[in-house]
Formats: sequence, C-alpha cells, structure tokens
Amino acid sequence: MKFFVDTADVNDIRELSELGLIDGVTTNPSLILKSGRNIAEVTKEICDIVDGPVSAEVAATEYDEMIREGKVLAKIADNICIKLPLTMDGLRACRTLSGDGHAVNVTLCFSANQALLAAKAGATFISPFIGRLDDMAIDGMDLIREIRVIYDNYGFETEILAASIRTVNHVKEAALIGADVATVPPATIRSLVKHPLTDKGLEAFLSDWKKTGQKIG
Repeated sequence: MKFFVDTADVNDIRELSELGLIDGVTTNPSLILKSGRNIAEVTKEICDIVDGPVSAEVAATEYDEMIREGKVLAKIADNICIKLPLTMDGLRACRTLSGDGHAVNVTLCFSANQALLAAKAGATFISPFIGRLDDMAIDGMDLIREIRVIYDNYGFETEILAASIRTVNHVKEAALIGADVATVPPATIRSLVKHPLTDKGLEAFLSDWKKTGQKIG
C-alpha cells in the first residue's frame, strides 16, 4: 500500500520524504488555509520535494470553471493530480481532464455508488472519507471493502485512496482490505512506528548492554 501524506506543511513533507516513507501528497483548501501560503507557491514547493502525485484541489463547483482551474493547477508541475469534488459537474470535469491525460483525484466520496461513477468517469484515484463516516456512527472501513469488491469485479484501474484517516488502526484496516493508497496526517504516520513493547524491549537491551562495559568500534 502506498502512503500519501495529507498536509501542505512543507517541513513535514520534506522530513517524511527524506525518510522514504511517502509516495505522494494530498492537499485541500483547508490545508492550504492552515499553511498560510499562496496555493501555487506552496504546491510548487511540494512538487519539488516529492516525485509522486501531489493532489491540488479546485475551488470551483461548476464544470467550465473546474476545467479552467484544473488546467491552471496542472501547469504548476508534471506530478500534479487535479482534485475534483464528487458531483455531476465534478464527474464531467473528471472525464474531460482525464481524457486530456491529466491525473484526477475525485474526492468527498461517501458511498460505493459514488465510487463506481468516479471509476466510470476515468478517475485516477477515488478518495473515500473514513473518519467522517465514523463521526456519523457508520463504519467507514465498510465503504473501503465495498469499493474494493466493486472495482475488482469489473477490473477498474481507479486506485482506492483511503482518506480522512484518523488512527493507526484505520491505516492497518485499509491495508488489510486492500486499499491502494492511504493518505495520512503526518502525526499519524509517525505514530505507526510506536509500540510500548518496542520501547520496553529497547530499554532492556540498552540496560544490559551498558552492564557489559563494551563499545562497538
């Protein structure tokens, strides 16, 4: 499973990229706001840091303006993936932009039917939102399972990009189900390495090593 980092903070992106832990980046208007920077400027810097897809989202809601904004975003760098909302206009724009050779991430997916439509429209990625469904007392992982079955049934090449990930368990379950990608906040990626038994074991090993009085090299 590929890891994308869900942030517009270039410091986090640079650190995780240098560790070799991420394969791409997703951004959205809320993350751009949080960064406090111009969308074109920060997106270009992100694209220079990572080689993989960088999702940049249009702000338009109507087809013609989506196409215009999508083409503007696509000019920022070769690894831009245009992010579109899962609406009828968004699906129409997806068909047009993907037909022109652009990578497209269709976002705000909350049902398997929506994911089916996005795949038929030629989406490169579909972004089902796990955490927001969980907030409504609906198991968001069930949506990932349903999409996986549908896409496998019909051989769709659209990649399932598990989004709105809140916990390390979300990451594990997405991997077990077979999501192609998980886009994860930086703090959650860092949390994946943590386990109390790892810390306890390391503490014991270091204590015993100190007692040997040895040095390596």
